[in-house]
Amino acid sequence: MTSAINNAIFRLPKRAEASARPKLIQTFVDIGPLFSLLSGLDHQILYGRRGTGKTHVLNYLADNREQAGDAVVVTDLRNIGSSAGLYADSSVPLPERATRLLVDTLLSIHSSLYEYFIELSEELDLSRSGPALDRLADAITEVKVVGSVEMIESESYSREQKSGTRFSGKISVKPSLSIEDNNQHSTSDSRQGTISRSGREQLYVNFGATGAAFRDLVSCMQGRHLWVLLDEWSSIPLDLQPYLADLIRRSLFSVQGITVKIAAIEHRSNLMINRGSGDYVGIETGADASADVNLDDFMVFDNDSEKSQEFFQELLAQHIFSAAKDIGVESELPETPSQLINEAFTEKRALEEFVRACEGVPRDGINIISLAAQKAIDSKISVNHVRAAANSWYQRDKEKAVSSNALAGELLHWIIDIVIGERKARAFLLKADETSGLIDSLYDSRVLHVLKRSVSSHDQPGVRYDVYKLDYGCYVNLLSTTKAPQGLLPFDDDESGQYVDVPPDDYRSIRRAILNLNEFESSSQAS
Repeated sequence: MTSAINNAIFRLPKRAEASARPKLIQTFVDIGPLFSLLSGLDHQILYGRRGTGKTHVLNYLADNREQAGDAVVVTDLRNIGSSAGLYADSSVPLPERATRLLVDTLLSIHSSLYEYFIELSEELDLSRSGPALDRLADAITEVKVVGSVEMIESESYSREQKSGTRFSGKISVKPSLSIEDNNQHSTSDSRQGTISRSGREQLYVNFGATGAAFRDLVSCMQGRHLWVLLDEWSSIPLDLQPYLADLIRRSLFSVQGITVKIAAIEHRSNLMINRGSGDYVGIETGADASADVNLDDFMVFDNDSEKSQEFFQELLAQHIFSAAKDIGVESELPETPSQLINEAFTEKRALEEFVRACEGVPRDGINIISLAAQKAIDSKISVNHVRAAANSWYQRDKEKAVSSNALAGELLHWIIDIVIGERKARAFLLKADETSGLIDSLYDSRVLHVLKRSVSSHDQPGVRYDVYKLDYGCYVNLLSTTKAPQGLLPFDDDESGQYVDVPPDDYRSIRRAILNLNEFESSSQAS
């Protein structure tokens, strides 16, 4: 039985996009009110770091809405056009890159809607939807010539005048005399003008016509709602994001019957350019779209270990059952999730260690359990297997990501020395209004995790702090040594050695837990 469980674990997909939607639906585990919040008709930004489950949630939402009869368009922005080519090429003018991005995104949406109307051709009137789709295609593929205009003018003028007198006589029976006056005058005046245009054809997007085409399409859906779900927003270059956001706001937000959900990484998103006097390009969070759903907040379990274990136990069981069915060993597995977990781990403490190692990130959890099963082979997974797997995953994935930014790597090692080495703790506090690109980078790399926001202290009224926790991989190799952390946070500022494992909403004193980044900057400059 244990061998069958581990074989199923080996087959677990490491990324949601590698699985077909039915698999994503089968393995989805809801967290509190998450799905209820996302099911509303309001336009929303869904934030979350890599691996927290944004793609999983969007696909589950898509399936739910399709089951309800609505139209759903799911667009992975990594697959739009050539985001690694033209969009990121700074040598190409920004307007051209932005326009190409808008056109490619709209064409992707158009393609999905075309397939939708074809599939429902027996229910929906193609004589109406067909022309509406054509109008949308025309609106997003208009071309104009952009370049210089050259005007050439030429003028010619000529005048000719001749004059003279001619005498002639004839002697005969009848003599005669004739006088002929020859005077000629001619004038020629000509003008010529030429205008030549030189340049190149360029795509452009007509926002008004695009919005009107979407309104026509919605009117063809016989009361069905259109959901546009945009995944991997942060894969778009930062300087282009406000322009794509502006297109979405002008063309989709204004149409009744359309709801847009965007999955993004908070610190890698640039949704708006503020031009002053109330004018802006993009989406204003709070006004145009709400940003009240952050998977990082939903996945923080340190305040409730029981809730954490319930979630990851169900998540792991769902994935193992699904993988076992694919390889034909489902009959060898226990029937219930709890029985499966009991057979997979040597003891409850091993499961608890696994949950702690996940740090609230499902993708990290899937990778860690896969490595642990490889180390266990045909045996049950033990605490040592989990720790070894977590250490390997940290070195393989997170440490390499951090090392790409030398200064961020220096900051991480400095934090580890201060927090773990000197304070024997796993977490620290930073002022809530203190901004640091390096801290954001470490947070995005999942080596720092936010446990609680806006905590206060009795001796510093009005000052708020955010509680950050170091990743399990930062100290896992110290757990069996005298250098192991003794608790989450130092409890007070004396030398009593007391620690708190759950961050409260306020503290009597938090001076020992505060991290001063100015000290790092000073030490970095000195070196």
